[in-house]
Amino acid sequence: MDGRCDGADEVEAEGSSSPTAIHSPVMDRNPSPPPDTADGEEDGDLDAIGDTVYSKHWLFSTLTRLIHMVTEHSEVDSEGQMQLPDDEEEDLCRVWDMAMDKDVAGFLQEFKATDILLGVIAKSRCPRLTEICVGILGNIACFPDTCLTLSQNDDLGAVLLLLLGDTDPPTILETSRLLLTCVSQKDVCSLWLQRIQQQTSVRSNLCFIMCSSTNTDLIEKVGELVNKLFDLDEELMKSWITAQPSEEEGGDVESRLDVASCLLEAAKQLRSESPNGLEVYLHALQLLTTIDEGIQSFAAPDGPGKAVWDFVCDVVCEDLCQPNDLPVVLQEQKSILVQAFAVLHALYRCQDQWCSKRDTSLPLIGTILRVLQYHSEGKHDSASKEDTSDEELQALAEITAEFLADICIQIPKDTVADLVAKGYLTEKTSLTAASSLVPNFKTSFQHLQSMLSETDPQLADVVRKQFPV
Repeated sequence: MDGRCDGADEVEAEGSSSPTAIHSPVMDRNPSPPPDTADGEEDGDLDAIGDTVYSKHWLFSTLTRLIHMVTEHSEVDSEGQMQLPDDEEEDLCRVWDMAMDKDVAGFLQEFKATDILLGVIAKSRCPRLTEICVGILGNIACFPDTCLTLSQNDDLGAVLLLLLGDTDPPTILETSRLLLTCVSQKDVCSLWLQRIQQQTSVRSNLCFIMCSSTNTDLIEKVGELVNKLFDLDEELMKSWITAQPSEEEGGDVESRLDVASCLLEAAKQLRSESPNGLEVYLHALQLLTTIDEGIQSFAAPDGPGKAVWDFVCDVVCEDLCQPNDLPVVLQEQKSILVQAFAVLHALYRCQDQWCSKRDTSLPLIGTILRVLQYHSEGKHDSASKEDTSDEELQALAEITAEFLADICIQIPKDTVADLVAKGYLTEKTSLTAASSLVPNFKTSFQHLQSMLSETDPQLADVVRKQFPV
């Protein structure tokens, strides 16, 4: 389970609970206090952490055992794989869960747990142990005060960024969650952005994960991290999309991966498994279209533009807003539709290098018309009055209207004829199109009306009577 962190001002990150060990009891709540403090005696109260019932002594002894365990293993066999005993794993998972409490996180920070866990991570030869340590740090970072202290540890910052290149998916997942937590905290985000900009392996490691992993949770969390980074730092986004192999460490295969193509591969992976994750990746792609460097990359004949266009078209035409859907579906899908149409509209404007605008998909135009129709019907539905003030729905209507205007300003007669023949352009959708175009896009409306007059004069007359422009 993922729990929202109390006290995390403007923080989008979440606390994480430990995935339970094979022999551990299922943790679906905060852990029970250790046995010696559960009786409520006065000594137990003095031993309690803040207002909790958790024991300082138990926590201290658990971390002390951890230090001894890792130290002994490194002295005996520094290179061999370390096995984490079940009872130790269970206790460490308790610490992981306990760290979701603000008082416990503060106590761990006072106890220098960050330095302890950093030392364990550096010596760890056990992926599960590394994952747990990073998970504990991630929960500590959920609170502004403890996140600030943790973030000021430069050694920890360097180690965490290097862990993005680890081979253990659970460890990378917890590392990504921790980094997302930190960059979402306004007091420390600039510090982390600077580190990420300087550590060029971050780009290549995240790109490698996005284009090669099959772990849905990991891909989704990495997408959230990349999306947040792009949203916060345009310069970082520019540097990532223009990066050359020579700028990366060693110029290896991963460093030559194109950011947009990697975002696309991850989006494909999440298409059927995580609509929320897909939306995150569509937003990251949309952010790339807001900078010249991104547009140039998409527009290049050998760039990722065509592949992204084809994929997003398929998502829009096959997965979203289908002909038999009720208008209410538009409300449910509005967020992902905004991202999808924003990407497609931007690509449409720069697609001359790899696709003629005359070849625009008929189903795509049909979907645009359907979205506008659903939005129009929603505005006149008394049960949907609340939706009329919905900013996201309004943004969707504006994006689709502008997209339709760009298509219609040069739409050929053959395309209009095909739209009519295949049932995409009906009396209802023609009037919807006209009502969307007339207020701000008269030239586009006039060209569409002209082509409609040549292909279906009767339908054109219907539109002309309603909109005599």
